[in-house]
Amino acid sequence: MKSLLTLSRGVDSLNKAIGLIVMYSVFVLIGILLWSSISKTFFLPSLWTLEMAQFAMVAYYMLGGPYALLSGGHVRMDLFYGDWSLRRKATIDTVTVLFLIFYLGILLYGALGSTAYSLGYWGKAPLEFFAGLITGSEEIGRMERSSTAWRPYIWPIKAIMIIGLILMLLQALSELIKDIARALGREDVEGKV
Repeated sequence: MKSLLTLSRGVDSLNKAIGLIVMYSVFVLIGILLWSSISKTFFLPSLWTLEMAQFAMVAYYMLGGPYALLSGGHVRMDLFYGDWSLRRKATIDTVTVLFLIFYLGILLYGALGSTAYSLGYWGKAPLEFFAGLITGSEEIGRMERSSTAWRPYIWPIKAIMIIGLILMLLQALSELIKDIARALGREDVEGKV
């Protein structure tokens, strides 16, 4: 259990660092929207601002989610939960985090398929496609682009989505490890950030 808790602390540190960096990326989003307003008022409207703001918001949301899970920032119904002991909360959280891990696994598989499609793969085995990219047996095909006037490639934001889901899955596994340790009565488990 000690080595699992060490792994959990490492994941927590990684997601805390990424979360604190991503937290300030909201200023990038503000800058994009400010430029959009200025360019529409005084100059010719920029084609890229709306879609870039959407991409920035997706990155903010996907990369900030693991930090929110770490810090206990997600919404929780405290009708009964708030009055329970720490061990009972940990026991219930152990069960519910398994549902989260299952859900995140399905989302990650879908994100891999969607990203493979955006890289020009038309088959039904996205994991084999990415393995083939690494080994050189697969090639990138005709890449998907947005249908707007700006027409950016879609794969970069889908790659960020995959990174965010992997970080969220790692954080969920970290929470599972900590909840099992708390349910077993370990006192050396760190609390929320």
